[in-house]
Amino acid sequence: MPGGGTNVYADRGAPPDNTNGIQLEYLDRGLVAASVEGGQFLSWRLLADEVTGDSASGLTGAHFNVYRDGINIATVTDSTNYLDTEGTSQSLYSVAAVVYEEEVKHGAANSVYGLELGKSAAVRPWSGGFYDLPLQKPADGVTPAGEGYTYSANDMSVGDTDGDGQYEFFVKWDPSNSKDVSQKGYTGNTYVDAYAMDGTLKYRIDLGVNIRSGAHYTQMLVYDFDGDGRSELMFKTAPGTKVITYNQKGRPAKERYITMPREDIRAGYSHKDDYRMSSDDYYEHVVDMFMNWHRHEEVLNGHWPATLEECFGVEQRYEYPLSRADAEELADYFIDEYAPARSSRNDLRTFAGFIVDGPEYLTVFDGDTGKELDTVRYEPGRQDDGLMWGDYAMARIEPGNRVDRFLTGVAYLDGIRPSAVFARGYYTRSVLVTYQWDGEHLRKQWVADSGWTSMSNPFNDSPHGRDGTDPELGTLTTQGAHSLSVADVDRDGKDEIVYGSATVDHDGSLLYSSMDEMPAQSAAPGTIARLGHGDALHVTDIDPDRPGQEIFMVHEGGTYAPYGYSLRDAATGEVIYGGYTGKDTGRGMVGDIEPERRGLETWAVGLWTADGEQISSSMPGTNMNIKWAADMTTQIVNGAIDVTPVIEDWKRGVLLTADGTRTNNYTKGTPSLVADIFGDWREEMLVRKTDSSAIRIYLSTEVTDRKMYTLMHDAQYRTGVARQNMGYNQPSYTSFYLASDTNWADVPLPAFHAPGALNGLKSAFDQYRAAKEVKGDLASRLNSTLKQAQKQLEQGDADKAAGLMTKFISQISQNQKEEQISQQAAWSLTRYAQLFIGNTEK
Repeated sequence: MPGGGTNVYADRGAPPDNTNGIQLEYLDRGLVAASVEGGQFLSWRLLADEVTGDSASGLTGAHFNVYRDGINIATVTDSTNYLDTEGTSQSLYSVAAVVYEEEVKHGAANSVYGLELGKSAAVRPWSGGFYDLPLQKPADGVTPAGEGYTYSANDMSVGDTDGDGQYEFFVKWDPSNSKDVSQKGYTGNTYVDAYAMDGTLKYRIDLGVNIRSGAHYTQMLVYDFDGDGRSELMFKTAPGTKVITYNQKGRPAKERYITMPREDIRAGYSHKDDYRMSSDDYYEHVVDMFMNWHRHEEVLNGHWPATLEECFGVEQRYEYPLSRADAEELADYFIDEYAPARSSRNDLRTFAGFIVDGPEYLTVFDGDTGKELDTVRYEPGRQDDGLMWGDYAMARIEPGNRVDRFLTGVAYLDGIRPSAVFARGYYTRSVLVTYQWDGEHLRKQWVADSGWTSMSNPFNDSPHGRDGTDPELGTLTTQGAHSLSVADVDRDGKDEIVYGSATVDHDGSLLYSSMDEMPAQSAAPGTIARLGHGDALHVTDIDPDRPGQEIFMVHEGGTYAPYGYSLRDAATGEVIYGGYTGKDTGRGMVGDIEPERRGLETWAVGLWTADGEQISSSMPGTNMNIKWAADMTTQIVNGAIDVTPVIEDWKRGVLLTADGTRTNNYTKGTPSLVADIFGDWREEMLVRKTDSSAIRIYLSTEVTDRKMYTLMHDAQYRTGVARQNMGYNQPSYTSFYLASDTNWADVPLPAFHAPGALNGLKSAFDQYRAAKEVKGDLASRLNSTLKQAQKQLEQGDADKAAGLMTKFISQISQNQKEEQISQQAAWSLTRYAQLFIGNTEK
């Protein structure tokens, strides 16, 4: 069976015992409806713990009764969608799971047929196949240079912040002057908003002037890290970052800055500080750097020239330490003569808007309220303005570039609990730091650091492709991409971090760093070189006839890289097939677009089968893929900048035109989010309206007979959604082969526990008690046990809470008065309790 986020799978029986499972989300039925031609389309979730087996066309398990206006109109057995040809746009719909297998009655096996469990909340159809989530756009601003800017909604994430089984929505706002790290100029502040489904703005986080705006600076992690059933929010912060909360009228009520470390306050740092550099500031920065050249550690240890004249290749004129006057003369020479001679793009006289100094933090926020929970220093620190990172060494001098390349993700490093991954650098030095959040403190787990790449001259060298100083992790340098992926590539039940062309094992050691021989037409034939950096990275089971997963990646090393694109074995890093292009190959994608061919196709500068046969020199788009069609083939989202987005099928053409909306991230043309956030297993497309007044959520309304559990219950896919907003947004992929010809017997069923199930249990218990399906002294005893469990969980003692849930199950199974609880209530409450019990595993 293909590997996933964990190698422990539940038996295909019900209810499963999840005491050793991975921590996943408790999700409700996720029912949505939309008015379409021919009727009202309904779509809902099958949960992974409801699966009991497989068939030729999907997974088996719970069936579903469909209700319109309280009347049962159908029982759906082969899918999780339905087209009601008799309903109207004013109809109210709900669904209820129905158990048709041998189930549990009071804790003992009992054949029960047609036992209906709790109904979903009722929903009314959307019009047009989409829903507009209202947004509150931030006010326009003006930079210190007097340049005006506006805001548009950018990348998004989702998480259940209140434990009700439904997702809340997180929106990053980018100013119109947001920048790539290689571009000079001021940017406006970045904001992160949290919204409920009805558009209620829960809070806004203003990252402040000391976090630059752009694709590489702010990646937000939304995930339940501490296992309390509610998602936290985590990202890089700085002095000036503050949380703004709103009243019931949607107006700002109060604001609070994050907590700065005491030593920073004692050192004079303040939330009023502004570390953005003007061109005059940068000039002073260079003068100061030159005046202290003799003190630099690399000069002192003899790695770098002792004089700046030697660095610049001119005759020595000055005595060291440099006086201010001499440092200014050298700064003038460097900025006005040396730098422009290296590249006409080196205009350092107008270099402004960058932040190369000041404290950097990592902050955890309560996902529901925005309350700051903990703040620590961001690791690693920047060290300098990029001098040590190689930002001055290449022909294009780019202070603040390589030093400020950030990546982030979520990984199940122990196979059970999620950890946060934060990284810095991928062209030269590359550092990954992992943390666990225990509800009170961020606890660092390990640091994987390549060490610095050596340079003989920081102003004229080529540090790319060189090993770092760390004896084990040194080859991690220059292998990173503009994103990372998380997958259990070696199938040991613990996640690895695919860092571009290298992979870091779950314990922080280097699993491998992929290299190969340079071809004859390259710049260095016969030598061994890194596969190197690239813009696009895809990890999943691409070839179902090979064991494990594969990695498809494009590379930008040009004549200095052995491949422009490559498919690698995810477990070993060995190249299965690839092609030398001799140029920066910037885009690549995978998907099942040729369903008559086995495996997922790959494309970059042409189209290939999973085993490397070239199909065509033409190919689909590469912005973003989406699982949209009824037959489980892959579709493509196209449309960038000011072009209306469309969803296209390689065979059928345009399936959806998203009028009145736009994608994000300029030429990348990526939606705000593509994810299975509700409904059946297909992904929703979330794009901003043209004026950013709302996020438009598009739902696939093709009726499908494929029955699959929600993709969010595959850990690799769920962590992929969490990291999708990072850098150059990449699609989310399952840990197993998911395509039009999926063998359903090979789809893994994760053994998992869901901490949020305790909230679902409370809600279900209250409903059953109100309906008198639980009553008498049993109801009182169960209520008391439930309250005790909730109290223990709130106090952070999941073990005691789980013990009380075991007692809860026993109270149901030992009940001798059958009239005190219905079969439906007994099964449903037992299921919720069992889902929670696994939380004892740490």
